[in-house]
Amino acid sequence: QQSAISNQQSAISNQQSATRQQPATRNQQPTTNNQQPTTQMLTINGAAGEGGGQILRTALSLSVLQRRPIRIENIRAGRPKPGLMRQHLTCVKAAAQISAADVRGDVLGSTTLEFHPRALAPGHHHFAIGTAGSAMLVLQTVLPPLLRADAPSRITIEGGTHNPLAPSATFFEHAFLPRLREMGARVVFDCERVGLFPAGGGRVVMTVEPGELTPLSLLARGERIGIRAHALVAGVPEHVALRELTHVADRFRLRREHLQHTDLGNRTGPGNVLSVIAQYRNVSEIATAFGQRGVPAEAVAERACDEIKAYVDGTAPVGEHLSDQLLLPMWLAGGGEFLTAAISGHLQTNADLINRFDGPRVEIHPDSTGHRVSVRASPG
Repeated sequence: QQSAISNQQSAISNQQSATRQQPATRNQQPTTNNQQPTTQMLTINGAAGEGGGQILRTALSLSVLQRRPIRIENIRAGRPKPGLMRQHLTCVKAAAQISAADVRGDVLGSTTLEFHPRALAPGHHHFAIGTAGSAMLVLQTVLPPLLRADAPSRITIEGGTHNPLAPSATFFEHAFLPRLREMGARVVFDCERVGLFPAGGGRVVMTVEPGELTPLSLLARGERIGIRAHALVAGVPEHVALRELTHVADRFRLRREHLQHTDLGNRTGPGNVLSVIAQYRNVSEIATAFGQRGVPAEAVAERACDEIKAYVDGTAPVGEHLSDQLLLPMWLAGGGEFLTAAISGHLQTNADLINRFDGPRVEIHPDSTGHRVSVRASPG
């Protein structure tokens, strides 16, 4: 179900990779699974910062990487329904399976978790969320450790691929993965079956070849390539997608070749997702809007257009949703830096949590164009 827009974006991503300049020097690599583990348990407050599932996912990734036992309390205390939901529980079980971990508290609704990783176990793994919960968030939990494994891995996850509260498969493939590949990651991603919220039913496959990452400097967008849009509908009249695309085209004066829609039939519906992509030489920003019952297609498109317009009118290369996702890869690389317009709660929370583990430190400083985020080797 990948379309021509995917092929065009992949070609652009490859071109971006070839032209990107990385920092000239390599920073010290952090302690990871191949080195001596840290046996002292780290206690983490899941209510800190934005108080959501990101704390759980980042903590699990770093715990597996350093073979450091952790205890997370007050899990998702900042959410209307605290504790582990199905997608969070799948993240726990996935991290446990790839690290042969001993786990306590891995049940639905649990607000406390103890996680004791033992040894990284690459290979073929399959996980099913059982709901429309985000498959992408499960991937992002296991990807950093598997990049440091001693053998390749193939991960299959069934669940939601386009979820309002998580990065979509489109964002993962065309905004996040190109930056990761520029750092040297050898990752192949395939959205075999789209799963829209609330039905789910999607399937994604990721293969990972382990290897070291190199620091990335993302301080400028590079020349603007253009704006594109892709609308997905399932169990929803096709005219909804066409109206959304017409609105985007009118807003940004786009030609027909910049617009695409896919009708998935009734298999995964009802659902509707619009992705608007702003492509630059060094980075891509993606705004995602979800159709809602009773909300006109034009209003759905307007939300995505407003988000992309705000990004285009700025100068900082890294958008809000990509900013917090770059921290762990840069930590793995031993360094990196980027500019972003604002510090989101997710970014600040992720930085604070990473700095509680051994290894490189995340620093955030005001800049003339917003904020400069740097990952540097810790002193000594």
